[in-house]
Amino acid sequence: MTDIELGQHYPVKVENLPDSWAVAYVGDFAETVQSGFACGKHGRGGDGVPHLRPMNVSRNGQIDLSDVKTVEPTFNDKRLRVSDVLFNNTNSPELVGKTAVVGDNAHDLAFSNHMTQVQFSEGVSSKFAALQLHHLWSQKYFLHKCVNHVNQASISATELSKRIPFVCPPTNEQRRIVEKIEAMFDEIDKAVESLQTARTTLDLYRQSLLKSAFEGRLTADWRAQNADKLETPETLLARIQSERDAHYKSALDDWQDALTQWRAYSEQGKRPVKPKRPVDLTLKAGVTLGHVIVEVAQGWSPKCANHASRSNDVWGVIKTTAIQSAKFLPQENKELPTGLQPRAWLELCEGDVLITRAGPRSRVGVACMVKSTRPRLMLCDKAYRLNYLDTLVRPQFLEAYLNAPDTQRLIEVNKSGINDSGLNLKQEQFLALPLWLPSIAEQAEIVRILDEKLEAADALEAEIDAALARADALRQSILKKAFSGQLVPQAPSDEPAAALLERIKAQHTAAQKTKKKRKAIV
Repeated sequence: MTDIELGQHYPVKVENLPDSWAVAYVGDFAETVQSGFACGKHGRGGDGVPHLRPMNVSRNGQIDLSDVKTVEPTFNDKRLRVSDVLFNNTNSPELVGKTAVVGDNAHDLAFSNHMTQVQFSEGVSSKFAALQLHHLWSQKYFLHKCVNHVNQASISATELSKRIPFVCPPTNEQRRIVEKIEAMFDEIDKAVESLQTARTTLDLYRQSLLKSAFEGRLTADWRAQNADKLETPETLLARIQSERDAHYKSALDDWQDALTQWRAYSEQGKRPVKPKRPVDLTLKAGVTLGHVIVEVAQGWSPKCANHASRSNDVWGVIKTTAIQSAKFLPQENKELPTGLQPRAWLELCEGDVLITRAGPRSRVGVACMVKSTRPRLMLCDKAYRLNYLDTLVRPQFLEAYLNAPDTQRLIEVNKSGINDSGLNLKQEQFLALPLWLPSIAEQAEIVRILDEKLEAADALEAEIDAALARADALRQSILKKAFSGQLVPQAPSDEPAAALLERIKAQHTAAQKTKKKRKAIV
């Protein structure tokens, strides 16, 4: 059907297309293919014209105006119009090629040099074209076609016009395909909306469970059946003080041993630091997190490789993204360069409780327990490891407490910093958080109930995620059929796309001749 260059990653088998279809390059079917303009002086709102940038085309192939910067109206006169196709030409390699059709909400808006405006010729549906180009993006075709630069990649307007294939059915069939896709996608969207509502309900259920756990409601029956095991505030305080004193005595013995060894080796290296004696406690302000935490360790963030540690034998430093709400992701790490000596005392172990201490607002105060991990992973500088008294608190209980809605609200209040992109959680305020501390036996019961109920919620969420994945796969299957001629039947009465292509080429030729004549007159 064609001798144009497709590239080995092109997802359409053009040799199997219907005879009534045509294949050429994008520019062969378009009147205009041009990038926008750069502007170093942006504003927000006011009298400026919205200046669309890469983030204004979503991964779903829609124009997204939730974050828009503006330019002076007189800066440049390039504008979008309804039914234009907007192509993201410059971005990180995996995002180059996101495409959307321009609707009423983006009419007469400006667009940056990182975006390409495509105005297709009469007879070519802009919706069909945008769906096709975005499908190529979702199939990673542009990932293999783009030119890589430092930290970004691009496909120029010329490359898009003259090197990117475009399959074109007859005009009427294009309309039928778009109608079919929209109808099927509407049904999928309704199903996805229901699934997302169910997921939101699950999140609310989890938060409700955690809230009831730390209000004592989750184990009210257990306390009624075990009244003889409950402690008075005075007994609890005495037990906390006793455990802290015992920990201090053990730490002091370890220090004295380390000091003796340091002196035996001619006082080489740093002198061991003597542990601080714990202060006597009162219940004036109630039990706080600091009552059960004896040390808050901060990690190390050297300049690491830009990839994860290649094996369990190679040291790595976790990224803050390794710490998710009640979930630890050991694969989120960076490899320690061979020239740096690992700090073995920062190695993470099962049972460690971690919380992020610095970063953007949404990433500060995220906490989890390390339930499983690989060896030779170190704590990063932007996270705390909580050294807790295991005779007073179980790590699973501590993880649940840190993720409970009331605790998270208090953490939110105690975040400090100049702006939301860089906040901190200071130790002093963090350790002053109030803590409801039941007995170890009741903590075990709370953890048991939470595990049972949250496990059921996790199983349901996994089913929801699987259904969402199937919905996405169904979309891709529909699009694959759409651009291979299998979604709707062909109609013998439709004018073949080859005739449309010849007519557009003739129009292009005539336009070029007119342009040359004008130049000659000038």
